[in-house]
Amino acid sequence: MSKTISEIYKEYKIFPRLENHMLRVAAVASIICDSIDFEIDKEKILTACLLHDMGNILKSKLDYFPDFNEDELKYWQKVKDEYIKKYGEDEHEANIEIAKELGVSQEVIDIMNLNRFSLICQNKASNDIYIKIMQYADNRVGPSGILSYEGRMNEAKERYKDTKDFIEENRLKLASCGKEIEKQIFSKCKIRPEDINDETVASIVLALKDFVIK
Repeated sequence: MSKTISEIYKEYKIFPRLENHMLRVAAVASIICDSIDFEIDKEKILTACLLHDMGNILKSKLDYFPDFNEDELKYWQKVKDEYIKKYGEDEHEANIEIAKELGVSQEVIDIMNLNRFSLICQNKASNDIYIKIMQYADNRVGPSGILSYEGRMNEAKERYKDTKDFIEENRLKLASCGKEIEKQIFSKCKIRPEDINDETVASIVLALKDFVIK
């Protein structure tokens, strides 16, 4: 049975910041799809964007969220424990498993499966515009809203400094590939990167809450 993404987020107990992140990523992708100069399956890419981080509570350090009170922290820790029990501790594998549970197409799952920062140079060299748009959109959304690509990379540098992809030499190489993806995408668009911001995505984020996952 088809459900709206809001119904799915409620069913899977997606915490608010994660929900907002996925909606914003999909909104960025939506703007790109509407401005690109060739036909594209917008529904496919929006589905991937709206589901791409469904299991990310597994990697969340819940005590980093100052807006959670003690009761909320206990609730979300319980949810996280439920996710670990059901899906294991790898958030990417959980994302894919949830997409399969929801019955989305293999094409959507394939896009989601390639959305890893470690694969960004491989994706840059690919002819697959879907993964380029998805990964770029993901790399424009910070914890509190839309950032420039460079701003997002600087924010992520600090937040993920203890992970192997963000060892400085590796990070610079991967970030450079992402910048090249930005150039590839906008060479085919009627808009510029700076045209995508919190103001231009706001109404799209609201509309996407009723997007139906088929």
